[in-house]
Amino acid sequence: MAKQDYYEILGVPRDASQEEIKKAYRRLAREYHPDVNKEPGAEERFKDINEAYRVLSDPDTRSQYDQFGHAAFENGGFGGQGFGGFGDFGFGGFEDLGDIFADMFFGGSSARQQRRPRKGADIRISLTIEFEEAAFGVERTLEIPRTEICSHCHGNQAEPGTPLKTCPDCKGSGQVRSVQRTPFGQIQTSRTCSRCAGEGKIYEKACKVCNGSGRVRATRKINVKIPAGVDDGQIVRLGGQGEAGSHGGPYGDLLVVVSVKPHEVFTRQGNDIICDVPISIVQAALGDEIDVPTLEGDVKMRIPEGTQSGKVFRLRGKGISDVRGFGRGDQLVRVRVVTPTKLNSKQKQILREFAKAGGDSLPNETKGFFDKVKDAWR
Repeated sequence: MAKQDYYEILGVPRDASQEEIKKAYRRLAREYHPDVNKEPGAEERFKDINEAYRVLSDPDTRSQYDQFGHAAFENGGFGGQGFGGFGDFGFGGFEDLGDIFADMFFGGSSARQQRRPRKGADIRISLTIEFEEAAFGVERTLEIPRTEICSHCHGNQAEPGTPLKTCPDCKGSGQVRSVQRTPFGQIQTSRTCSRCAGEGKIYEKACKVCNGSGRVRATRKINVKIPAGVDDGQIVRLGGQGEAGSHGGPYGDLLVVVSVKPHEVFTRQGNDIICDVPISIVQAALGDEIDVPTLEGDVKMRIPEGTQSGKVFRLRGKGISDVRGFGRGDQLVRVRVVTPTKLNSKQKQILREFAKAGGDSLPNETKGFFDKVKDAWR
């Protein structure tokens, strides 16, 4: 059976803000909580509401869901974490769960918590850069879509010049209390006022820009400085460039996850870089001075005579700068002796004479194992 769309479960449009998603979740969670709603199917409905909110309340998982739907979380989802957490309902420590319980059972600390300043959500994006850009640092200008405080009404939801008035349903407390008679006596409960969403005030005329939400979606150009020495997978944090906070709370942060492209010549090992340089048999035997590529251009390096294939030479200070500013790594040059594959007759003759001069056996002239044993016994 196909799973229901998460946006449909919460009853919000796909472009809903984080605040709209939270409000929808809080309202539905109160309505379908198993301790409140005993109707058949309420418990399953409550689980679906919680699962939908857990995905859509996090910008990262919401982005995955928008791209791939439910398939984004199959085979373990969330990096194998699943939806476990609070009993069978999977809350995992959400602040909103504590607020809901406070509304239903503890006389309404929820409304006070709602009006408390809260930091906005962080935004996580990926940025791919070149190997050299990671080594020396780079600046990029990114276009970041985010929720911002409405500049027209400054977040108070009312059209400028029109008043806010005390909510008539909750009398400005943000809570609506009710008393129920039970065989054990009277029980007083309270819930967040649905008319003012716990604010205690309502507007006479909604802001024409944000339609009374106090927030707008906008795309902001943000300059990002990637420091020299950043490595693949590291995160650059820009404070205050995330989603807008609530009730005067600060903006969240922008988290830039850096992805470094592989280089065709160099590989990175900590702050050192490694490259392979081919040399000929003659260069290895007699020694030579060769050009070696580095991040800053070619440099001269001396190959001593008798160098074996795989020998590693170190070029001090030619590696990657430490991202914390603690110096710079080295470049490790590994030489590879290349054996020629096509020789003319003159070259072959020279190699045979070279082998004889050194007392080496020539091809097809090497004695077998048993011949060597016989010679030893003689």
